[in-house]
Amino acid sequence: MTNTTMKAIVCHQYGGPEILEYTEVALPKLQDNEILIQIKATAVTAASIFMRTGKPYFGRLFTGLTKPKLAIPGTDLAGEVIAIGKSVQQYAIGDKVMAATDLNCGAYAEYICLPEDSLVVKQPHNMTAAEATGMIDGASTALSFFRDTIQLKAGQKVLINGASGSIGTAAVQLAKYFDTEVTAVCSGKNEALVRSLGADFVIDYTQKDFTKQPTKYDVIFDTVGKLSFSKSKKALKQQGVFLTPVLSMAGMMQMLIGNLFRQKKLKFSATGLRPEALRKKDLLFLKDLIEAGKLKTVIDREYTLSEMQAAHRYVETGHKVGNVVVVFK
Repeated sequence: MTNTTMKAIVCHQYGGPEILEYTEVALPKLQDNEILIQIKATAVTAASIFMRTGKPYFGRLFTGLTKPKLAIPGTDLAGEVIAIGKSVQQYAIGDKVMAATDLNCGAYAEYICLPEDSLVVKQPHNMTAAEATGMIDGASTALSFFRDTIQLKAGQKVLINGASGSIGTAAVQLAKYFDTEVTAVCSGKNEALVRSLGADFVIDYTQKDFTKQPTKYDVIFDTVGKLSFSKSKKALKQQGVFLTPVLSMAGMMQMLIGNLFRQKKLKFSATGLRPEALRKKDLLFLKDLIEAGKLKTVIDREYTLSEMQAAHRYVETGHKVGNVVVVFK
């Protein structure tokens, strides 16, 4: 490459979407064990919002107490390998890949260097870059909950709250893959979508409260962190489990203390903090499911890198359907 700079989004403080600055920065320098990826797409996820706002505050223990540790945000990406370090063996120039950088960030830029043994896998052959990057966060989160946190079993009844979101649309498909009965909770306008993904039943939360219905569930997965465990547990079977990727201080106390004394459990998992070896296995597993036609990405809107502020504002409305991706033109 002859150019020495690239376009990127930088973030030097916590705050609203307006702090995301579209600018030029130096190209990363390729190390012997790294691949240089020209990024074709990235995603705006709940993790993206958290890393920008620094809320909840205890998360700053990982991202920086008073300001972000890393200037370039972004955790998910898909792109093409355009250069390799001299010791790289797994990838070649021209390979299409998808990757998760987690707390290392850096995906909101035109290029990134990643070690070949990091969370990088070949992009599914039947997906575009936008579809691939949209699948990483939601599907990885749902998979870790279903397969590792609770070992979901065939025939169980699963209720998914926020079924039309990025985690929810993946969770509906994965719950069906594990051969369970799925009830999706979303607005009525998204019923056709979640049924097309495999939902057996749909509850329009604007019309019905599932906690006041007679059906009891083995698993309630609150993908958006908006439900109360105290209220929801009445809809759980006696040994049912409530899952959430968003943990409040009250939820933390309920999990640490309450789980010792009750059969109905609350469980939390931070996907991005799981061991890297497990995360890579997850991505490979998801890649196989995608190529087998058992998992697809739902994309709500696409933005360009220069429109990152608008993308964040839209995600913060809480009304996106599936994924919001940023495509590099």
